[in-house]
Amino acid sequence: MATAALAAAATPIAACSTSGTAYGQAVAETWRPFAVGLNPERRALQRELIRFATLAPSSHNTQCWNFKLETNRISIFPDFARRCPVVDPDDHHLFVSLGCAAENLVIAGLARGLRGNASFDPAAGPAVRIDFEPAKAVASPLFEAIPMRQCTRAAYDGRPLEPAQLRQLEAAASGRGVQVLFLTAPAQVEQVLNYVVEGNSAQLNDPAFMKELLQWIRFSDGEAVAKRDGLFSRASGSPSVPRWFAAPLFKFLFTPKGDNEKYTKFIRSSAGIAVFVSDAGDKEHWVETGRCYERFVLQATAMGVRTAMLNQPVEVSSLRPQFAAALGIGERRPDLVVRFGHGPEMPRSLRRSVDAVIVA
Repeated sequence: MATAALAAAATPIAACSTSGTAYGQAVAETWRPFAVGLNPERRALQRELIRFATLAPSSHNTQCWNFKLETNRISIFPDFARRCPVVDPDDHHLFVSLGCAAENLVIAGLARGLRGNASFDPAAGPAVRIDFEPAKAVASPLFEAIPMRQCTRAAYDGRPLEPAQLRQLEAAASGRGVQVLFLTAPAQVEQVLNYVVEGNSAQLNDPAFMKELLQWIRFSDGEAVAKRDGLFSRASGSPSVPRWFAAPLFKFLFTPKGDNEKYTKFIRSSAGIAVFVSDAGDKEHWVETGRCYERFVLQATAMGVRTAMLNQPVEVSSLRPQFAAALGIGERRPDLVVRFGHGPEMPRSLRRSVDAVIVA
């Protein structure tokens, strides 16, 4: 079932990539399948593992990571030059992003006969260490899903997921000190919508948030190809336009009323909401949350299910405790809010080169 869903999901990528253009070529280069076979030279394999790691999501697609290669280890360090101090003042999302990249490394390594043991080292930068040892190669559906995954910012078709599918997603998302809550009843979804609207309004009325967001938006195909990071306008359904034209109009086009209407449509068309909750608010748990989230979205991708972030209720610090109380999770922290359902493929974001993220 997973293989069939992946094959079906693969088809629209070419259609979304504007084949033949510089952007289309960049999409094909970025999201290509694993390009190294069995028993490759060690350095070539490590570079390809890192490329697959960079296909992980990151807040604002900042790609806030650096990688260091050792003989049997790949370490992931935070790139604080790419942090977002307004939307992510405590670097929560940054360390979640490192966890997402680490999980891709572990999954891809096993597909090429390397079992990866990931650990968080708070004294080394801090860093996430992935130590590899030889193992039987296992190319799982999650591995096949890595170059297919995307955060699909579009309306879904409203179809519910089967109970067996929710159980698969829950199993994939389980981790040490991390739990996922599924909200599928209409009243639960509406409650999340109310928090998203309140949080989104607060953010869009904050000049500092808007300034930071503007820095990470890539308005045109050309800008997306030149930067190879950030939030690509067409991935959210907006047209490709020059920055000199779009940036001055940004605050007029990006309004709370219009954006909240969009989120209302998006949320009400979803099959449900997943909320990731961690037992402690520290970097090690945030990394673990990222690993759990990445398995969740890869499992969803393998089943032909789309996902997208709705993190406003956990990003607005004054709103987060209220949201936690509404969820009934006590003192635990709600980390991520994700909608899921059946929807279309959207144009894809890009990634920086492997050379750009490897450090000595």
